[in-house]
Amino acid sequence: MSDRLALLAAWMAEPEGEHLEFKEAKTSFEFEELVKYCVALANEGGGRFVLGVTDKRPRLVVGSRAFQSLDRTKGGLSQRLPLRVDAHEITHPDGRVVVFEIPARPLGMPLQYKGAYWMRSGEGLVPMTPDRLKRIFEETGPDFSSEICGAATLADLDEQAIATFTQLWARKSGNASLTTLSPGRILADAELTVDGGVTYAALVLLGTRRGLGKHLAQSELIFEYRSADTSIPSQDRDEHRLGFFLFFDSLWAKINLRNEVQQFQDGLFRWDIRTFNEMVVREAILNAVSHRDYRLGGSIFVRQYPRRLEVVSPGGFPSGISPDNIIWKQAPRNRRVAEALARCGLVERAGQGMDRIFGECIRESKPRPDFSRSDAYEVSLVLHGNVQDERFLRFLEKVGRERLAAFGLPDLLVMERLVREEEIPDDLRPRLVALEEQGIIERIGRGRGVRHVLARQFYSFLGRKGAYTRRRGLDRETNKALLLKHIEDNRDEGSRMQDLTQVLPALSRPQIQVLLRELKAEARAHPVGRTRAGRWYPGAPSGLKPDPSGSQ
Repeated sequence: MSDRLALLAAWMAEPEGEHLEFKEAKTSFEFEELVKYCVALANEGGGRFVLGVTDKRPRLVVGSRAFQSLDRTKGGLSQRLPLRVDAHEITHPDGRVVVFEIPARPLGMPLQYKGAYWMRSGEGLVPMTPDRLKRIFEETGPDFSSEICGAATLADLDEQAIATFTQLWARKSGNASLTTLSPGRILADAELTVDGGVTYAALVLLGTRRGLGKHLAQSELIFEYRSADTSIPSQDRDEHRLGFFLFFDSLWAKINLRNEVQQFQDGLFRWDIRTFNEMVVREAILNAVSHRDYRLGGSIFVRQYPRRLEVVSPGGFPSGISPDNIIWKQAPRNRRVAEALARCGLVERAGQGMDRIFGECIRESKPRPDFSRSDAYEVSLVLHGNVQDERFLRFLEKVGRERLAAFGLPDLLVMERLVREEEIPDDLRPRLVALEEQGIIERIGRGRGVRHVLARQFYSFLGRKGAYTRRRGLDRETNKALLLKHIEDNRDEGSRMQDLTQVLPALSRPQIQVLLRELKAEARAHPVGRTRAGRWYPGAPSGLKPDPSGSQ
């Protein structure tokens, strides 16, 4: 039974709860209903939506013809939802099963669709109750950025910043009529003003220098450039105490002035890779602006070195977030700021900033983003610009850009670790099945002892055929050594085949017999008897020379 069939059997045995939903959907399923179920499951912490299986136990596979083009379906979901929904098929003897993997919503941010925050109730969907919504909104505490700054007025907001925000919002939404609205109406519609009061989010994004100086002086970003770690004074420094929309482009232009191109040649292929990727840098700055604690007095610092960029923001990680889970979990400390940035397209999808940063760093074979300098008082993100492994660039070239487009961040993390011969963490292991089916990786062994390596073709392409042989061969010799140790430890009474299969439970009986024949050919072990009563003993039979054929 394949891994996916085994997983399906385990799901079918579970009770249908908050994280699992089954539908028969033999012939079809409404796409709009699928979107609502994805929203509901995300609101309940994420889960799986399975089509082609009856919902009452004992469950049966009935097969489904719904959503024949899963790539098209995933594309439609990504346009309607602020999260990435994965989907795959399981070929079962009784029919096709479709599984949608829905991630959890960001902390403190319930998802809505068509004007309602959906949740499941019985076998259907209903809008969330007010008390449940209240509990979700309270997960991250009060949103400081949505509070009114009592002393601020519209005069504290910059007209050019409002115009830039309006143009970006109109372009992102495709609604050109937004540019005809008055600044007051735009601010009210974006909830940057409430009942005429100016929010702190409006000051952060649109404030004048004078307005911020009076009401929120800590809303400041300081840029510094140093040519070396040993440089105490900076060679360049800019202080931006302005609304974010007044300097976000000029800040990138400043960084890009010293953005070296790294060139790599491999036969006919050549890569030109900028030390600092524009999308990664912009996303890192957006995260700092969205997530810093504006109740603290410090400024955001962006420090550039020739091959490193540091973004340091006041306030530790929000509740529930750590360097270990920051890729998969998001908790916007300043929800009103994040919502305004999302309206104008600067934040593509809620909670996806770190996903994009990690993914792009991996695609360019740069070190993963480093949060190790963070503490309870500040978040420090270090982006290293050195391309560290040209082999990985060549590997991605071999995989192909079209195929890579279908892979999510978990797939890239798995491939990167295998190229560098690192262990695969438990939270990424579910992606191994799909990559094996794609022919990207190969498995060694079975069951609990299974291991994975890159497929042979990629080692050949990377000019590392020996590494492929070593990784597979090492596993083989280790298994033989384990068998031999058991045989030597039981030299007096001999070792039965049923005992030897327990030594290597991940291997089948025929696989173990192959290893034993090799030990026999090497004169390291020999059998006595051929039936079930046969036993293995160390060394070669008395008076016999090693048999190079390995036959019995």
